[in-house]
Amino acid sequence: MDVYEAVDSRRAVRAFSDEPVPKEVLERVLTAATRAPSSGNLQPWHLYVVTGEPLAELKRTATARARAGDPGDEREYPMYPGGLASPYLDRFAAAAAQRYESLGIERDDPDRPRKIATLNSEAFGAPAVLFCYLDRTMGPGQWADAGMYLQTVMLLLRAEGLHSCPQVMWTVYRKTVSRAVGADDGLVLFCGVSVGFEKEGVPRLRTGRADMTETVSFIGV
Repeated sequence: MDVYEAVDSRRAVRAFSDEPVPKEVLERVLTAATRAPSSGNLQPWHLYVVTGEPLAELKRTATARARAGDPGDEREYPMYPGGLASPYLDRFAAAAAQRYESLGIERDDPDRPRKIATLNSEAFGAPAVLFCYLDRTMGPGQWADAGMYLQTVMLLLRAEGLHSCPQVMWTVYRKTVSRAVGADDGLVLFCGVSVGFEKEGVPRLRTGRADMTETVSFIGV
């Protein structure tokens, strides 16, 4: 797949089929992704690939927490900064409205938070989830490295005909995840990435993006 095509077709898919993802495909993707940029070559990411019955059990446990209205574990980092203002708040609100409308969840549904949490905790049906951790001693630069690494992974997944959905939501149930993967206390969960083949016959959402001119300034050109 052409790089431009991979970038253009990558999106957060929220409906996966139950078709297994071959281990050799994941190994090929994750081997190639080792070439992702890394300041100082620290390669600070720690990835756990969970599939099969271990993932099914993790989903059951997390979903039970979601359905019970469990507010989750104390946060180790904020998902979004406080006091979010325009244009960031506008983009966030527009995308959220599109996202959950496509999932059949109305904005004014009183049970909306629980429904959203349940869908997320089921990993949208994905047969594989990658959990990315960083050492607690790492700083903002290494968190940026982890983001570039995961973007590389997601683009390589597209080259294999697979889709993904990055989910910071898993940090809400970080203790459940850490027990499942065996991560020690020296690691902090960055996010999960659901992986699989897209389920056919469901609405496909492609959220809008700001025009390039809103975020890019050319100087000296």
